[in-house]
Amino acid sequence: MSAQDTAGLPGELPGFMPVYSGKVRELFAPISPETGLVDESRLLLVASDRISAFDHTIDSPIPDKGAVLTQLSLWWFDQLADLIPNHVLGTDVPDRVAGRAITVRRLRMLPVECIARAYLTGGGLTEYRATGAVSGVPLPPGLEDGSRLPEPVFTPTTKAPAGAHDEPMTFEDVEDELGPALATRVRDLTLGILARGNEIAAERGILIADTKVEYGVDPASLGVTPDEEIDWTTVDPDQVQVILADEVLTPDSSRFWRASEWSPGRTQTSYDKQVLRDWLLSDASGWDRASGESPPPLPAEVVALTRARYVEAYESLTGQPFTSPTEQ
Repeated sequence: MSAQDTAGLPGELPGFMPVYSGKVRELFAPISPETGLVDESRLLLVASDRISAFDHTIDSPIPDKGAVLTQLSLWWFDQLADLIPNHVLGTDVPDRVAGRAITVRRLRMLPVECIARAYLTGGGLTEYRATGAVSGVPLPPGLEDGSRLPEPVFTPTTKAPAGAHDEPMTFEDVEDELGPALATRVRDLTLGILARGNEIAAERGILIADTKVEYGVDPASLGVTPDEEIDWTTVDPDQVQVILADEVLTPDSSRFWRASEWSPGRTQTSYDKQVLRDWLLSDASGWDRASGESPPPLPAEVVALTRARYVEAYESLTGQPFTSPTEQ
């Protein structure tokens, strides 16, 4: 692992130019060995072992997390292929990032976080307790933490810059940002992805409480350069293909609950990073979420349990044993 940092990422990747470093993922652009020019149509998407919570990146990587996210997303992309095209071009990647990286189409990402909820918890529960609604969608009285919603709802948020908080958006806000046609398309796609996900996960003993998905479009289909400003309200989803990107239905982008232990009114047994959220909010962490300070490193037992839950989610959903890239 000397060529990699503690989050499982390469220090350098010969033949690639760094493009972006996010909370969890790194993007690299391929460089042509013949011309030395950057390929503007493709990206190498590498998932690190970093983990974030409450808009902070935690100073404790989760071993193999990046590989779990990558392999699970690939599996889900196949399950969703009849609903929506995705950005994956291939899995032939440099050995240094094997198992945690894919080659993808370079897209312009829509400026809205698309979220769908089938159960009430987290930020949605907080908003419901304050207003009786989530993202402007009224909900029945008397719902508790973990309650199943009468029907899944679309609860989008803004895409805040690093270090800032995403803010809830109503559907009307999304229409203002994207135009009515594109807003309707991404709402329907997001609800459809959650429905398909729960249909499959239910057979495997998992409930998907909520999920966040990302969409993009090929800039060439809009006749714009990769960096040119886009007026999203002019994009017609019947003429321009909406593409599923980033990750999908993973423990980072979704809340997975153990179906056999689901009981509204309490914290559910989860396969996602709720384990570390709960520790951070406990007295044991000594961290005050309202302080503005970064959370402390995680104890070894929380790291181990979080990794175990991620791996269990992968194996339960796919029916396949997880093999760490370091073991291949």
